[in-house]
Amino acid sequence: MTTANRAEEAEEEKAVPSRSWPVLLVVVCAQMLIWLDTSVLNVAVTTLADPVDGLGATPAELEWVASAYTLVFAGTLFAGGALADRFGPRNTLVAGLALFGAASGAGAFATGPAWLIVARAVMGAGSALLMPATLSVIVQSTPEEKRTRAIAIWSSSSGLGVAVGPVVGGALLSHFWWGSVFLVNVPIVALCLAGVVAVVPELKGPRRRVLDLPGLALSVLGLGGVVLGIIELGSGQTWYGPYVLLPLLLGCALLALFVAGQRRSPAPSLDLRLFRQPGFTAGSVVLLIAFMALAGHLFYAAFYLQGPRGLSPADAGTVMIAAAIGIVLGSQASPALSRLLSARWTVAAGVLATAATYVGYLWFDGRTPILTVAALLWVQGFGMGLVGTPVTAVMMSGVPLHLAGAGSAVNSVTRQVGGTLGVAMTGSILSGVYRERMTDAELPGGARGLTPDAEEQARTSAEAARSLAGSLRLPELAATADRAFLDAMYAATFWTAVLALVGFAVGVVGLRTRNVSTGSDGGGKGSGDDDGTGNGPVGLRDRGEPGDRAGHGTPLRGGGGPGHGDVPR
Repeated sequence: MTTANRAEEAEEEKAVPSRSWPVLLVVVCAQMLIWLDTSVLNVAVTTLADPVDGLGATPAELEWVASAYTLVFAGTLFAGGALADRFGPRNTLVAGLALFGAASGAGAFATGPAWLIVARAVMGAGSALLMPATLSVIVQSTPEEKRTRAIAIWSSSSGLGVAVGPVVGGALLSHFWWGSVFLVNVPIVALCLAGVVAVVPELKGPRRRVLDLPGLALSVLGLGGVVLGIIELGSGQTWYGPYVLLPLLLGCALLALFVAGQRRSPAPSLDLRLFRQPGFTAGSVVLLIAFMALAGHLFYAAFYLQGPRGLSPADAGTVMIAAAIGIVLGSQASPALSRLLSARWTVAAGVLATAATYVGYLWFDGRTPILTVAALLWVQGFGMGLVGTPVTAVMMSGVPLHLAGAGSAVNSVTRQVGGTLGVAMTGSILSGVYRERMTDAELPGGARGLTPDAEEQARTSAEAARSLAGSLRLPELAATADRAFLDAMYAATFWTAVLALVGFAVGVVGLRTRNVSTGSDGGGKGSGDDDGTGNGPVGLRDRGEPGDRAGHGTPLRGGGGPGHGDVPR
């Protein structure tokens, strides 16, 4: 890094606005909106599957309602990060909120699953503009000594959204039609827009980045192909058939082209040099796996609570508050634990705790006490809260300010890609095992009022089977569907636990080379793992380029010139 570049970033540090806490409050509220919408959907899935009170969505369509949002979200997050770096995070935050609100209003009045899937995809694009901008605003507007605490509060916003979402969603579904869970986003967006305009300052880096449209298209199409193949596998297609193998191979090929293109592109959507830092790479993998397991678990947990456990949407949302409270408390406890144990072991403990809760679901049935379910959800949430803050701090500690949007986009995209793959994975396991169990099950025949078409619906969807059981007064049909669903849930939760254990191993091995200062406001160095260079832990206050201090990694750009993909002003 040249003396001029160092001076530029030093000036940025001095120019940090004094209204950091009001700004933090506004961006956290905007960030919380993303998680609020996701948790509301978890409560609404059974209603959307209902052919009378909902849209009659099939399991595959429900997976696409969830996956369309996260797929577009993940695929366009890189563009959102580039836009935040080029036009300033405040402007992209406003644009993202406006797009999210408009799509929410359109989705509320969808007349079928296809239209709702399209609306959810547009909502994902709005969130992709929103999320990188929120973290970029925090990194640029918060003083160094308070930055880690600000990141902890930002991370805990997910817990707040998860806490409010199920309660709000359950209350709305108890009194209004299913579209109300999307329409509620509109007034929240209006309040957030007013706050952004009022308190968030204009923040622009020293350089402007340009968009990589070919790379964006390859990433979206590649992820789409992989997700489509996984969903088709769960819908009963053979793994070697064209409906599964072709989209999987095509998706992987497009993703390989995306990575290869990013290495040569003068304006990459994904700056691969960020991954030269061991902490950034390991942190990305841990986040990917942790959110893959979490999203997959929440997908089948919502069906369990409202299916075999027999709770209403409002009651199921109330139970899931336990996970949200755990996330908030874990996020706030993680800085202190990171100072005591190091970021490496704090993350490892959090991932291991979540894996233990997934294993616990192997013993759940229709009579499991609600207190037991809530206790496991709390532990799961606390473990996830321990993971988010130290991993984010490790990843962002080596990112220069002018690439804060790009770094935060990678941080965000790993969560969303993980969520997309997690829902596709567990949804496919649930659907496949349920179909297998119901194929040989004895169902009430035509003499009891069950037609061949209705029997096929019951063998495909547990929600359809319960709806038929209620309308035709066939309790044995509901009992058969519940038994098949529980077998499917056991298979899904087993592989979810295995996935979480892989994340634990990655955290223990990969994060040992990197540590961050995790003081709340004091800004002191955190205890923990040395970076292996003899220079001690790497702190958040190292805001220069990675590599500009001896032993701290490979520079993101050489020769002191403009960074890869940056356009000098």
